[in-house]
Amino acid sequence: MLSLSLFTRIEIDIMAAAAFHQAVATVQSSQLLINSGRRNEFGNVSMSLIPKGFKVNSQLSRSGSYGSGKRNFGVIQASASQTSVVDPVSTPLNNSTSEAKKKSNEAALILVRHGESLWNEKNLFTGCVDVPLTKKGVEEAIEAGKRISNIPVDMIYTSALIRAQMTAMLAMTQHRRRKVPIIMHNESEQARAWSQIFSEDTMKQSIPVITAWQLNERMYGELQGLNKQETADRYGKEQVHVWRRSFDIPPPNGESLEMCAERAVAYFKDHIEPQLQSGKNVMIAAHGNSLRSIIMYLDKLTSQEVISLELSTGIPMLYIFKEGKFMRRGSPAGPTEAGVYAYTRVISSSGHYHLLQLSHSLNGPLQVLK
Repeated sequence: MLSLSLFTRIEIDIMAAAAFHQAVATVQSSQLLINSGRRNEFGNVSMSLIPKGFKVNSQLSRSGSYGSGKRNFGVIQASASQTSVVDPVSTPLNNSTSEAKKKSNEAALILVRHGESLWNEKNLFTGCVDVPLTKKGVEEAIEAGKRISNIPVDMIYTSALIRAQMTAMLAMTQHRRRKVPIIMHNESEQARAWSQIFSEDTMKQSIPVITAWQLNERMYGELQGLNKQETADRYGKEQVHVWRRSFDIPPPNGESLEMCAERAVAYFKDHIEPQLQSGKNVMIAAHGNSLRSIIMYLDKLTSQEVISLELSTGIPMLYIFKEGKFMRRGSPAGPTEAGVYAYTRVISSSGHYHLLQLSHSLNGPLQVLK
């Protein structure tokens, strides 16, 4: 009986120690305690995820825009035989400790222009007219999804137009995590109430999709619905080129690229950049001009440089946000091609996770790119 009791105690201690180290590793793997005891809001649904064996309180309250509020972290105390939680430490987002955490975070930002639309196919000025994808556009969206299938995605932002939303949804069908993108309906109290999710397991397997008109294509005014070639024949190629590719000259009763940039970049700064600062990996599915505007901000392009920037439909572009800076990584190749871009979380000597860019050659081993 004595030996059995001793064996049982040793077994319990070993199991408790293992649970503790697993808990610590889980907490270190994400400053926001992802995969640990987290209470979060998905739309207006409050969720709490607590793994077996230990208890952690972590809250991120939001009011108004995404990325505002306070984080509350539970402090873990443990010995080899037990783990407990003491009073949570409240940390405002704007204090020095939080700023240090933000700077140490790395996050992926994926930009993708929607696949070919029915009016792209017909060579018509589309602007803010809401038209869907062609069959080719659907295929482009799916191919884009294959290219980013190994890059983590925590949140998705799209314009209010169906072609961008279709592109985001179709792309995520190819993602290895198999999470379901769900459009958040916050346009009214009833819309929020009727779209609530009441299963924590389902919420864990979902990705919030935020739609915003500020990410819409620029409004082409009186050119919308006109054939591009016929418009060039009528007004002259030079005039149409000025309307399409100048920075500050709008088409009749429409928006210039400068006007589009004012709304798109402001939204990016206010709503999307805070998510990246908190360590969230974000995908934006939008349009040629709204994405050119954002790239102008990310790459610090001049008004002359941005007008020559062309974005193909359905080709994702990857940035890494680190220490307050955006680093362009180009377009990730598909998982079956040479030169694969993959992103993984690796524990550094300090115990924090970092996103490392890996280049994979079919004829060689993985190598870390600096």
